[in-house]
Amino acid sequence: MPVTVLLVDDEPLVRAGLRAVLEAQPDIEVVGEAADGASVIPLVRQLRPDVVAMDVRMPLMDGIEATRAVLRTVERPPKIVVVTTFENDEYVYEALRAGADGFLLKRARPAEIVHAVRLVAEGESLLFPASVRQLAAQYGDEGGNRAARAAMERAQLTEREAEVLRLMTRGLSNAEIAARLVVGTETVKSHVSGVLAKLGARDRTQAVIVAYESGFVAPG
Repeated sequence: MPVTVLLVDDEPLVRAGLRAVLEAQPDIEVVGEAADGASVIPLVRQLRPDVVAMDVRMPLMDGIEATRAVLRTVERPPKIVVVTTFENDEYVYEALRAGADGFLLKRARPAEIVHAVRLVAEGESLLFPASVRQLAAQYGDEGGNRAARAAMERAQLTEREAEVLRLMTRGLSNAEIAARLVVGTETVKSHVSGVLAKLGARDRTQAVIVAYESGFVAPG
């Protein structure tokens, strides 16, 4: 079955470009388009895409609110990748906090766009470690930091889980973590699942944000 994608951007040219890139791949199908975040929920319910490529800045409802709405109201929600012009945008960080699985720059090369869609569809998170560190340092606030510290204290991660989380903050995949720790991929998956459950994190991206905002690893 192909990976199905919903494109959400208020610029028709951007949507056309993404569609051309993605539909050139035999394993990816663009099933719909929207020009505003307000249209996302009904389209997600109707089309059931695997991945939503969501512009972060749109009229009526931006990508942050649309991400929150999808995750709050849709059963078995799709993976969400926010698409942005600037990687050091506060909107990007808020979208990640809201539950997006990662972000992608509009200037990304076609191969990077295709890789991003496949990656998040497989359950990995699309992280750019240096950018996320910078965003956490610049836009983290005391309220979020307090909540993150509380989550980390409650988690009581084992030594191996803590090691896995540190490697996750560096953007390593399960396979890369397995190679680094000289263990099997299934073992890493088990540790990642344990980390997410203990932190109450929806996915790897949320766990990484908690790691930065709690001070478990230092942003900046």
